Amino acid sequence: MGNPKAFLEIHRQEAGYRPIHDRIRDFGEVEQTLNTRERKLQASRCMDCGVPFCHWACPLGNKPPEWNDALYHGEWEKAYRLLSATNPFPEFTGRICPALCEKACVLNLIEHEATTNREDEAAITEAAFREGYIIPQHPTRNGKRIAVIGAGPAGLAAANELNQMGYQVTVFEKAENAGGLLRYGIPNFKLNKAIIDRRINILEEEGIEFRFNAEICLDNLESIDNQPTSSFHAIIIATGTPTARDLNVPGRELKGVHFALELLAQQNRVLAGMEFSKEERITAKGKDVLVIGGGDTGSDCIGTAHRQGCKSVTQIEIMPKPVEGPVDPNNPWPNFPRTLKTTSSHEEGCTRRWNINTLEFLGQDGKLTGVKIQEIDWQPNPNGGRPLMVEKGKAEVIKAELVLLAMGFIKPEHPQYPENVFVCGDAANGASLVVRAMASGKQTAMKVNQYLKMKNEE
Repeated sequence: MGNPKAFLEIHRQEAGYRPIHDRIRDFGEVEQTLNTRERKLQASRCMDCGVPFCHWACPLGNKPPEWNDALYHGEWEKAYRLLSATNPFPEFTGRICPALCEKACVLNLIEHEATTNREDEAAITEAAFREGYIIPQHPTRNGKRIAVIGAGPAGLAAANELNQMGYQVTVFEKAENAGGLLRYGIPNFKLNKAIIDRRINILEEEGIEFRFNAEICLDNLESIDNQPTSSFHAIIIATGTPTARDLNVPGRELKGVHFALELLAQQNRVLAGMEFSKEERITAKGKDVLVIGGGDTGSDCIGTAHRQGCKSVTQIEIMPKPVEGPVDPNNPWPNFPRTLKTTSSHEEGCTRRWNINTLEFLGQDGKLTGVKIQEIDWQPNPNGGRPLMVEKGKAEVIKAELVLLAMGFIKPEHPQYPENVFVCGDAANGASLVVRAMASGKQTAMKVNQYLKMKNEE
C-alpha cells in the first residue's frame, strides 16, 4: 500500500465513453482510457484491506491489492505477472467483466467509490503487450493429448492451463474462428476482435492446435473430427449454451423476429469481412426495433441497432424494474447488487419498460409490423416458490419491424460420458459471466491433470 491516504484524497475516476454522436457512427470500442499518471493515481486508492473481499468476489481469485500496488509504483511488468498468475486473459475481463471485485470493494461499501480494478486490469495488460512482457512459453511435453471441444472463454482457459502443464492440446471449434461468445456474441464496440486474435496467435505459438468448422456430436463421442477418441487421454466439453430461450406466442414465424445472437453474430461476421445476401441480412436500418429481454445481450442489441441506423429502439423486460441507486437492500454488500444498470448502449437512446408480457407478434403479408404487449404485476405465491404473474391494464401494441429475443439461454443436458470426459463453463453450469466460464475452465484443467496423474499411478 504505497499511499495509505490515497483513498481519502483521491476520488474514483473512470475513463468514460467516447461521445455518443461519435461512437454510434462506427463499431470501434466505446470505452476510453486514462493517461498513465491518472491510472497510477486510481491504483493508489486500493487500501490493501486486511480482509480483501475483492479476492472473495472474483471467480478467478484475482488479487487486486497486489497488482494495484505494483501499478501505482510504475512496476508494470510486475503488475502483469501478478495479474496473469490468476487470470489467463485479463485483456478480455478488463473490457467486459462486470467487476464483481469492485462491487465487493470496501470502498464501495463506505463511499460507493470502489477502486477501478477492471480499468486498471485492462491498462496493465495493454502495457504488457505494448512493452513486450508477454512472450510465448514452450513447456516441456509430457506425451499426453487432450481434446477441448469449444473455443469459447472456458475452452480457451482450460486449453491454456493444460498446455502450460505440458499436455498437447487440440481445440475443436464448430465456428470458423475462436472466441465463442467473445467473438460472435459480444459486439466489437465492447471488445475489438483484434484483441482475441492477438491472444489466439500466442496460444498457437505456445503449441495449442486449433481446428475450426469441426462439428462434434456429443451424443456419440466415438470419434472427434475423424479422430478416434482413444487417441486422446482426456476430453473437455466447453460448448457453452447454444440454445436460446424462445418465445412461443402467435406470430413467432413472422419475418422480422430473430434471436439476439442471430443479429449479433452476423454483424460481427460482416465486420470480419463475411458477406451475406440481402435475404440473409438482418438489419435494423430504418426500422422500429423491439428488444425483448433486459440483460446484457439485450443491451448489446440496442447498441448494434443504433449503429445499423435504426429508427427507434424499445426494450421490454417481464420482470420488475431493479432498484435504482448503488445499494440493493435484498442483496447487500459484499454480494453483487441487483440494481438498475444503464449501459453505454442505453445512453445512446432507448425506451425501457419493465413488467411487460409479450402476447402476440403482429404482421402483414408475412412480415412483422408490431407486437401486442400487456403490463403485468407479480404477486406472492401462497404456495411459495415463483411469484404469480397477474394482468394489469389493457393490452397495447408497440410498432416494430424487427424484434430481437434476448431472454437468455437454456442450460444443456448431457448424456453419461466416460470417466475421462469433463464438462466446463456454461456447458456445465448454464449461462453466466465470461469470468466464471474462465474460472471453470481453469478448475476443470486441474481436475483433468489430477485424473491423469491418478491413472499413471494405477
